Amino acid sequence: MAARPWTAAADGISVTVRLTPKGGRDAIDGIETLADGSTVLKMRVRAAPHEGAANDALCRVLAKAVGVPPSRIEIVSGAASRIKRVKIMGDAAALGAALTQASSRGRAKRGTRDP
Repeated sequence: MAARPWTAAADGISVTVRLTPKGGRDAIDGIETLADGSTVLKMRVRAAPHEGAANDALCRVLAKAVGVPPSRIEIVSGAASRIKRVKIMGDAAALGAALTQASSRGRAKRGTRDP
């Protein structure tokens, strides 16, 4: 199994996300290992990367997946990049478990598994 692309913090977790805007659907597609060896949570949203629409959609999709309001999610770095660092505020253990479950569902829907 790939390493998890999130780390616990005192007030939540920090997640590395690779976002695909205009991806045809709003979804978490699982965990991917990049060429440099880092891991990311692969996500896609229908919104275009125009005036923050894709970033807003990313926050909504993540919020729904982990069961927190979108206001508890903040893009810390990479707002104009495909690779983003996102902070989710809340209980780190519960958030990590929810992300594990959401990323597993993404792989199962596509019929793939970790590298």
